[in-house]
Amino acid sequence: MLTIESLTHLGLGRASDGRSLIPRVLPGEEIDVAQDGTVRIVTPSVDRVAPPCRHFKTCGGCAMQHASDDFVAAWKHDIVQRALQAHGLTPEFRPIATSPAQSRRRAKFAGRRTKKGALVGFHGKASHTLIDVPDCQLVTPALLASFPALQELTVLAASRKGEVDLTVTETAHGPDVLVGTDKDLTPDLRVTLAGLANAHGLARLVWNDEPVVTINPPNQDFGGTNVAPPPGAFLQATKAGEAGLLTAVDEITAGAGRIIDLFAGCGTFTLPLAQRAEVHAVESDAAMLQALDRGWRSGHNLRRVTTEARDLFRRSLEPDELASFDAAVIDPPRAGAEAQIDALARSDIRTIAMVSCNPVTFARDAKVLIAAGFTMPWVKVVDQFRWSPHVEIVSPFTRK
Repeated sequence: MLTIESLTHLGLGRASDGRSLIPRVLPGEEIDVAQDGTVRIVTPSVDRVAPPCRHFKTCGGCAMQHASDDFVAAWKHDIVQRALQAHGLTPEFRPIATSPAQSRRRAKFAGRRTKKGALVGFHGKASHTLIDVPDCQLVTPALLASFPALQELTVLAASRKGEVDLTVTETAHGPDVLVGTDKDLTPDLRVTLAGLANAHGLARLVWNDEPVVTINPPNQDFGGTNVAPPPGAFLQATKAGEAGLLTAVDEITAGAGRIIDLFAGCGTFTLPLAQRAEVHAVESDAAMLQALDRGWRSGHNLRRVTTEARDLFRRSLEPDELASFDAAVIDPPRAGAEAQIDALARSDIRTIAMVSCNPVTFARDAKVLIAAGFTMPWVKVVDQFRWSPHVEIVSPFTRK
């Protein structure tokens, strides 16, 4: 008999034997572990609930459906709090914002040919086994409705034994589908794929890096401005999560006349902020900046937006380049932005809105800003990766 003492940041239970890490358990539970590794819950936690998705036992897409929403919210709050406390930081925490079920608007599925056609879904946890997920409670109904098209694409794209990657994004005019495959795009196949896309109402179909057909613009709405991101471009996972982050960023930068948006992507923050301020968007991916610029030029009642393609890891903006801006927005990848944060700390900018998907690098970067004279009055956790260990964080950094 083992007792689960706590959870790791990945959701694994630390057992009382001091060495076992057990998935899908909760603190305080008593368990038996059979020789084959099968876990039996002897004494369940009061926070244990029936998983809302019937695929939870086999699918590897979610880790925490066995826990109540209140428990998961507190656990994610604690992950961020402990990361900050490790650097001596103790800001106020605002209430967590959790995206609803079936709200994930983009997902990467796998497809495999079968004797009867094709199987599309997610892999089992730490497994190459592909699981059919017709009732997935994570992704939007529109993504689930695209499965017949994805199955037909799999038959055309997959080899007998291999798999294909199927990245699907919900848009206002139908699914935007990116197929990753080893098969070449021949002229005859292009014709077949165009017919498939038309029959299933796909907005756009891309084969590896090559566009096959665009029937309708695969637009995303960024604060009332339509943007057609390039295939596979970064997008906030849910509309609710994006709205929560944007509301916080808008509050933090209120009153700023000129804003610099670092790691701007396709304009998630740039274009909504341009409704009231001039914005300079910096991003390493030129295609995403082109999409942002096209959106701005076709938008209405927006202030001036300029763009700059620049690798901020290799060539961060220095204090003299930041001097003309009243506020900065920075949303780096998981690795954080150590060099750019250092430059912001040495600049005269007084307001920074920092968004992060990694509590560890967020805390590291926050400490640098605070050492330079900034204050961090509050932190907000945004949970748009429901039932997973992932979190988003947004926080203001200000100085007089």
